[in-house]
This record gives sequence, C-alpha cells and structure tokens, in this order.
Amino acid sequence: MHTYQQLKDYVNKILSKQTFDKTPKTLFQPIKYILSIGGKRLRPVLTLMSCELFGGNIKDVIYPALGLEIFHNFTLLHDDVMDKSFMRRGRPTVHQKWNSNIAILSGDAMSITSYQYITRCKEKHLSKVLEIFNQTAVEVCQGQQLDMEFEQKGCINIHEYLTMIKHKTAVLFGCSTKIGSILADSPVQEQNRIYDFGVNLGIAFQLQDDYLDSFGDKKVFGKNIGGDILANKKTYLLTKTLETIDSKTKNILKQYLQNHKADNPQKKIDTIIDIYKKMNIDVHIKMEINKYLNKSLKILYQLPIGDNKKNHLLKLINQIEKRNK
Repeated sequence: MHTYQQLKDYVNKILSKQTFDKTPKTLFQPIKYILSIGGKRLRPVLTLMSCELFGGNIKDVIYPALGLEIFHNFTLLHDDVMDKSFMRRGRPTVHQKWNSNIAILSGDAMSITSYQYITRCKEKHLSKVLEIFNQTAVEVCQGQQLDMEFEQKGCINIHEYLTMIKHKTAVLFGCSTKIGSILADSPVQEQNRIYDFGVNLGIAFQLQDDYLDSFGDKKVFGKNIGGDILANKKTYLLTKTLETIDSKTKNILKQYLQNHKADNPQKKIDTIIDIYKKMNIDVHIKMEINKYLNKSLKILYQLPIGDNKKNHLLKLINQIEKRNK
C-alpha cells in the first residue's frame, strides 16, 4: 500500500509526461498551465487508493485516474469564468491570464480529453466506468447550475445547500473511489460502499473550503480570503447565519448582500466575518465537517478488509480535517 504523498508524486510524475503541445497553442497552453500549477490531486489519489484497498494494481488505473483530474480541472476553468475569480492556487486564473473565450474553449477540450483517459482501462470494465463517469459529469453540471441559481435567491436552507455541494463537488470524490474499486474487480456491494465513502468525504472537503474562505490564511490557502463573501456566494457559513441570526443583525447583513459592488470590499469582508464569529458559525461548520468525516470513517471501518489496508485512507481523512489550504 502506498501513502497519499507517494501516490500524489506518482500522479504528478505520469501527468508531467503527458503532452499538451498541439496547435493552436492558445487552445492547449491553458490546459498545460492549469495542470502544472499544482493541486492536491485528491481525486486521482482516491482512485489509486481505492484500487489498492481492494487488491488492484495502481498501474491499471493511472490513466482513468488522470482522466478524473483533467475533468476536475476542466470544471475549474469554467467555474472561474462564471465566478469571475482572479486567483487559483495562488496563480492567475486562465481567463485572467488569457481571456474568457479561451478559458471556455480550453475547458471544453479538457472535458473531451478526460474521456480519452477515462476509457484507457480494460474492456471488461469500460461500460461500468463510463456509466458512473457520465452520471457524475451530469451531476456536477447540476450542482453548478444550482450554485448559480442560488445567487439569485434571497435565501436557501441548509438542506438545499448540502444538496448543491453534493452534486457540484462530492459526487466526483465518490466517482473516483468507485472507479478505483471497479478496476480492482471488487464486489458490487463494496463498490457502492466506497462510493458513499467518497461522497461523504467530498462534502466534508467542500465545507472545509467554505470555512477556509473566511477563516483561512491567504498565504497558505492560495486564494483571497473573503472571495465568497464579496461574490455573495451562498456558502454554509452564510446560509447557517441567515437561519439563526436576530432581525437587527440580519438587516445589516442583507444591506451588504444587496450591494453587489461594495464601496469598501475589505470592510464588507471584515463585518460579515465578525458576524460569523459572534454567531459561532465557525464552530457550527467545524461540527458539520466532523459529522461527514465520521460518516466516511464509519463506512471505511465496515468494509470487510484488513485494517492495515485502510490506514492510508484513515490518514487522508485526518489530513482533510486539519487542512489549511
């Protein structure tokens, strides 16, 4: 069994050998750029870990794993355009470095490329792998659409928010773990269990992202603190606050939310984060993160596999709980 860092290094090694030097350069250079500026490589690592968990060989799954990473980065290109984000992993976003049209078209090319990698698996597994990947690709789009629709709604509830992040983020975690298990020839019941493990881990990961956007360290996080606040994004923090806040403070908060172009952006960020702190929303979200991590742990413990094979996934759960970027 390999550690997370060993598998991440392996993914980066194989990824660095992939060529994206076709023409026109303005179509493929952004692909090379976004894949070269780092990232946690969580999705491909989860695929490899899941494969090893069920006795498979990581060499048999590396290209589908890369396909999942390429697909994930394609969604980031489009998300950054829609969210008007300027930074990604501490570097300019593709639409900032080039322009929005290039980011959209390069993203489309990445989406197609991801299928080329996903299908590089044994023929006996191809149908099932494509079935879960296609289902996931559609769900990710559903999640993104919900996210955009939420921007136009006055308020949403926690259930609606969790449904959105499940689709937008978590199902790709589940897809990653399930594809790894499929390619390791695991029983169908275990494929479904490890999918649920991945989904719960993905929800916890996104909630941690929400937390870090307001309470992280900019130098470590790689993005501007308060970006979600300035964009009036319906995060867990904002949704929970609006559900529990008193009427006087709610009016103050709504005044900031109605002002899409704040005269003093930093004051808006500081004021809303201060409201979060007074409402103990940072504590609430940490409890929610732990709830979903514990769900993942419960599923992992129930798998009929030796505990020694589960150790690296257990460490990964711990890393996600403590991550600061």
